[in-house]
Amino acid sequence: MKVVAVTACPSGVAHTYMAAESLKVAADESETCSSCFVETQGQIGIEDELTAQQIQAADVVILTNDIGIKNETRFKGKPVLRVKAGDLIKKSPVILSKLASKLGA
Repeated sequence: MKVVAVTACPSGVAHTYMAAESLKVAADESETCSSCFVETQGQIGIEDELTAQQIQAADVVILTNDIGIKNETRFKGKPVLRVKAGDLIKKSPVILSKLASKLGA
């Protein structure tokens, strides 16, 4: 399963980056996740911006829904899962496992 994600939070500081790191670690430890690219939209702007190729290759998109995500239209046509940044921080392994089951990965 190939995952792309965008994390953001209202303050744009801690939760944005904690959610990104939690997801990356869970993806590295997952047997079903072959790649995971995470863009952060924090207080200092967009970092690690997803490329068109990464988005096109992705099986699923994960977006935090604490605040609006910039440039969300680039994910049109892709399955999108919206989660709270706090849930991504605490439950990334479970979220990836459920996605893999749902996608048959």
